[in-house]
Amino acid sequence: MNNLQLTNSLTRKKEFFKPIDKKKISLYACGPTVYDNPHVGNARSLVVFDILYRVLKLVYGNNVNYVRNITDIDDKIIEASKKNKKTINEITRNITSVFHKDCENLNCLKPTKEPKATEHIKEMIEMTSSLIKKKFAYENNGHVYFSVSSFKNYGRLSNKNLDELKAGNRIEISDLKKNSMDFVLWKPSSKEDPGWDSPWGRGRPGWHIECSVMSEKYLGKIFDIHGGGLDLIFPHHENEIAQSCCNNSTDNFANYWVHNGFVTINNEKMSKSLGNIITISDAVNKYSGQVVRLALLSAHYSQPLDWNDELLHNQKNTIDKWYSLYEEQKEEGIEDITDVLLDDLNTPGFIAKIHELYTKANAGDKKKKSLFNSACRFLGLFNISKEEWDNFKKKKIRLSETDIIKKINERTKAKNDGNYSLADKIREGLLKEGILIEDQKGKTIWKYK
Repeated sequence: MNNLQLTNSLTRKKEFFKPIDKKKISLYACGPTVYDNPHVGNARSLVVFDILYRVLKLVYGNNVNYVRNITDIDDKIIEASKKNKKTINEITRNITSVFHKDCENLNCLKPTKEPKATEHIKEMIEMTSSLIKKKFAYENNGHVYFSVSSFKNYGRLSNKNLDELKAGNRIEISDLKKNSMDFVLWKPSSKEDPGWDSPWGRGRPGWHIECSVMSEKYLGKIFDIHGGGLDLIFPHHENEIAQSCCNNSTDNFANYWVHNGFVTINNEKMSKSLGNIITISDAVNKYSGQVVRLALLSAHYSQPLDWNDELLHNQKNTIDKWYSLYEEQKEEGIEDITDVLLDDLNTPGFIAKIHELYTKANAGDKKKKSLFNSACRFLGLFNISKEEWDNFKKKKIRLSETDIIKKINERTKAKNDGNYSLADKIREGLLKEGILIEDQKGKTIWKYK
């Protein structure tokens, strides 16, 4: 069973997983910055590392220590507080509550530890002081910066040298830095902003130092696996490695780095400017947590995933079909069919195996029916009864009138442009949502069916 392979971002190849200690498996995943409701891009990381956690527990039992932090002090949180005229505590408490509900709806197992950044300020000050003492960081006017040039392996994770990193990324410009690539460990806080007393005055930690401190406290100076989204490789994870290795005089920080690919929406990048951010809550309310989870696992974690109506409808139909063979939970070992998951968390391959089991079970094989149910549960499905699923299906989830009119206008434009296949696709999409449209005397009218 101990033949788990993972694609290691640090070496850029698939490797057999060799833990530091088989009785103390250590996994750290970057959790949310709680300033706004989590979206489906965040959900992918949640579900991917939940699957990794389940696989590690399958192989190593209860010897897995899974730490996922909550960033509850950050410039984005301060901005959200001012914009929404709410206190920092109100913002972080509310969004953390939403996040936990999302985790529950996606049927993610609870991590072993869920530390909050604000509960570890003392340790962050200590690490920052240590880096200054060891000449890896410097203070200037209440700011403390890490000196990137002091770490010879900087850029190893992102596979870029300093010049490439300077050219390809937005870097915070400041006259207080000795080098434009240097990053902040501590910064001053104004009177109205959250702050803590430190040797450099009242202030707050930089983002990167938070994860270095929390991972070390709960997993040690060197641990097994560090995970997160692809967008965190630079600068966040690169900076974590630099400050932790320098402070601890180690060559490594985490031995394996696992990163999940991006989620696009109808082949476009998710962004507030495009107005295409889909929150986890909205997706779950519309399609159910199981459908959202299966959709997120339908592509290999390292590949991009496009979020669209066709994907969600296909997963909904699959879950609906699978529920025809639902049975109450029974103990059934699934070790014989998990080899595909041990091969770099190949969830599409595992889903294909579930389809095969369904076909055999549907033909009357009772043993395969029991195995089919266990496989679905291992994937995080079948966490509600068939009756609950059927009740959810009966709910009529209606598109808003604004969304319907927007779709109709898109269809009209497609027809005017001669793109009749797109026009038909939009009509079919509305029909799937329970919206009938008819063209009458140069106008398009709609109604709920």
